[in-house]
Amino acid sequence: MMEKLGVMVCGHGSRDLEAITEFKAVAAGIAERLPEYPADYGFLEFARPIIRDGLDRLRERGVNRILAVPGMLFAAGHAKDDIPSVLNTYQAQHPGLTINYGRELAVDTKLLQVAAERIEAAEKKAERQVPRTETLLMVVGRGTSDPDANSNISKVARMLWEGMGFGWMEVCYSGVTFPLVGPGLEHAVKLGYKRIIVFPYFLFTGILVKRIYSITDEMAARHPEIEFLKADYLNDHPLILDAFAERVREILSGENKMNCQLCKYRTQVLGFEAEVGRVQESHHHHVEGIGTDGDPHARGHAHHHHDHHHHDHGHDHDHHHHHAHDHDHNHHHHHHGHSDGHDHGHGHTHTHFPHPHADHPHGPGKRNPERL
Repeated sequence: MMEKLGVMVCGHGSRDLEAITEFKAVAAGIAERLPEYPADYGFLEFARPIIRDGLDRLRERGVNRILAVPGMLFAAGHAKDDIPSVLNTYQAQHPGLTINYGRELAVDTKLLQVAAERIEAAEKKAERQVPRTETLLMVVGRGTSDPDANSNISKVARMLWEGMGFGWMEVCYSGVTFPLVGPGLEHAVKLGYKRIIVFPYFLFTGILVKRIYSITDEMAARHPEIEFLKADYLNDHPLILDAFAERVREILSGENKMNCQLCKYRTQVLGFEAEVGRVQESHHHHVEGIGTDGDPHARGHAHHHHDHHHHDHGHDHDHHHHHAHDHDHNHHHHHHGHSDGHDHGHGHTHTHFPHPHADHPHGPGKRNPERL
């Protein structure tokens, strides 16, 4: 059989219609950069089409080898567990189909350039001139239960700080880990800087980005002596689309290497030792295709198949019937147990393995379950 390649962009999904619209624009931009391949997209949760729908459409177009990439910045549970589980289950159900899985965007000079542009644009909109030496840059990450992914935010922030010459830099997160946005800004205002730039290092808008901006406004009202600027998130900048297209091409060139040196599923990362070798599975089957807040017809149509199986990880992400990643460690992830802050809005708790410091006073623990 002649091989026909196609591209699949796998998103997380959101209950925010604006976020879904932005993701679709990015998926379209990726497709434009790879005109030689049919391309499609799908979501893990809260939006349609789901990933299986996009895969179905590619097969209907005669595709028998799919190059799939996570539409995400960093590799945490969604990129390492949920998406591969859905892809592997689908592949097992369709003999003759091969799915190769690419890596996440990760720390990339293209993304750093976009970040710098977003920050500079916020500075240009300011009403007064404040030297960067008197400015604090607050970089806000998504926040995950994977310390490697969280640490990437700190690396991005450090590179922006050093490259742009700000007086100081702080990092906080929108959920799951610590410090959250509120405690992070409460600390930042004590450092004596005339200006604080809050920059959400996110691909798309959504409930969390809007809360970040809202909390920034609240802090600005409380501290009129400090100028607060809100920088835009990354979105569909041409360099972001270029980076995604590179991730697809890496699969074919054999350069598709995910950095697993600090993967908590492979090695005993401090505080996360209990998660080494857990079973890999998707935790999103109960909210697949459930719909956004603005899509009332989608409610109640979640898919209830259970994507549960495991496979070997070895990080060049060759999805034949297992996860081939370049090193031999079995990604056995099972029974996660912390709330991941997705704002599911329906009585079902989306649980993952517990964060070792879930009750940190500046995090989303039991004391402050809704606190950003």
